[in-house]
Amino acid sequence: MRLLEPHALPTRLDDDAAVEDLLSRPSQALIDDLAQVDGDIMVLGVGGKIGPTLAHLAKRAAPDKRVIGVARFSDAGVRARLDSWGIETIACDLLDRDAVAALPQVLNVVYMAGRKFGTSGDEPFTWAMNVDAPAISAEIFRESRIVAFSTLCVYPFTSVNGGGAEETTQPGSPGEYANSCLGRERMFEYFSAAHGTPGRLIRLGYAIDMRYGVLHELATKVRDGTPIDVTTGHTSIIWQGDASAQILRCLLHCTNPTTPLNITAPAIETIRGLAEGLGERLGKQPEFVGQEAATAWVMNGTEAARMFGPPMVDTDTMLDWTADWVARGGSSYGKPTRYESRDGQF
Repeated sequence: MRLLEPHALPTRLDDDAAVEDLLSRPSQALIDDLAQVDGDIMVLGVGGKIGPTLAHLAKRAAPDKRVIGVARFSDAGVRARLDSWGIETIACDLLDRDAVAALPQVLNVVYMAGRKFGTSGDEPFTWAMNVDAPAISAEIFRESRIVAFSTLCVYPFTSVNGGGAEETTQPGSPGEYANSCLGRERMFEYFSAAHGTPGRLIRLGYAIDMRYGVLHELATKVRDGTPIDVTTGHTSIIWQGDASAQILRCLLHCTNPTTPLNITAPAIETIRGLAEGLGERLGKQPEFVGQEAATAWVMNGTEAARMFGPPMVDTDTMLDWTADWVARGGSSYGKPTRYESRDGQF
């Protein structure tokens, strides 16, 4: 197995299989960290966009550990893919307390379940998934380490001229989605303090995959000549493989009680600059509308960089890969991030 190292990064990603391979290719640092983590790993909510490759990354980095993926598995293809990678799969509704209690008790839990899109008009279910389900898992797995996904959306909009929201920034954001995500954090905080459960709350920036994400959306608009609104003119992004690796490495860096950690690249990017970089690679001039606002959902990735080093995949490389992918008509999940939203409605 080739390791993920900066000098060995490909110049392009030919197809979905190449993307999946790179997203799940471990670095030596991840292998070394997981070797120091005792016990097996269970990923709750493994069926989303990031879950399958994160679970595969864990298995490739620690092949002697059991890696268990838990989800409803409404898409049978996802389950089959995980099974083919040697990941044990269990179908479970994480809102069903008895079903969750019947899951294996492992020492390491990565909690990824949540709901974002579709919140508007169905707020109660979003709150159930983002608050009740975490409370159930936090109580049942109180003897485990729990690294739980959250989002940069729990932060208020902050000045684009500063370094972005830090882990100490007081949460506060518009919309029921963001507030339900803060509720998720509070549940893990409560049960961590009550039971002494070590953990981390992962405030994740916009993860970049060839098939979705801020860069995919911008490249598609540049290619198609669609105007780009730069009112929300700044963003925090990170290659999804780097994000997954840092999240798994957090199992060795849990705190008691649990505390938040921003997972994003250290630098804040401008939408205008990203679009122009993609335009240069695509041979197209981006068309912009609007004027950059003084604030945005941006956060500071300094602490993660201090703990894990800088991401292995830099912005220029992501721009190269994305422009090439979109120019060739590569596959797309067809799921916009809504990064430009300023009212918190999803």
